[in-house]
Amino acid sequence: MDLFTEQDLQQPARVERISAQGVVLRGFALPRVDELLAALRGVLQQSPLRQMHTPGGLAMSARLSSCGTLGWTTDRDGYRYSPLDPLSTRPWPAMPEVFLSLADAAASVAGFSDFVPDACLINAYAPGAKMSLHQDKNERSYTAPIVSVSLGLPAIFQFGGFARSDPTQRISLFHGDVMVWGGVDRLRFHGVMPIKPGRHGLLGEQRINITLRQAG
Repeated sequence: MDLFTEQDLQQPARVERISAQGVVLRGFALPRVDELLAALRGVLQQSPLRQMHTPGGLAMSARLSSCGTLGWTTDRDGYRYSPLDPLSTRPWPAMPEVFLSLADAAASVAGFSDFVPDACLINAYAPGAKMSLHQDKNERSYTAPIVSVSLGLPAIFQFGGFARSDPTQRISLFHGDVMVWGGVDRLRFHGVMPIKPGRHGLLGEQRINITLRQAG
């Protein structure tokens, strides 16, 4: 039985506004965690997590994969979206329906209607892994929001301004939280501080982040 009703979708446990058009929906993904994890396992069977490298040759701290029409990738040729998984040279796995419906519902609560992502970046953080401050600028248009789902170990998310040197908010994110930002806040710098050691009951010693965007 699907216990995740339309009413549930519109009633997150708590909405925290972090900027003019940015919110954290506390516990919003919890009613569908089992579906999300089952779909995630299917995606990663087709396109496993891997260590990517920046254009400068540095190994990224988190392991990555993607699903959807476009997948994000990086190597010495630069950051970009590609329709093909570079490991298999086949299309990325299709976007699971549960990813699409959750992203649309979260975006709607945050004030962004009719969000249909075509790219989903999956990041797996072991303890000590992090993501440096950056802007999401590889998408063709910045009109759609970004929807980010947190699973597993907690993280401290840094949400800054429009220059890397601007002060940042430090936002604690927990299993099942969904963060949405867009509009005037779409190009804010953001990152993830090093994950603290711990063990989550479902995901063990890791944090999984599912980030959905309109890239094409």
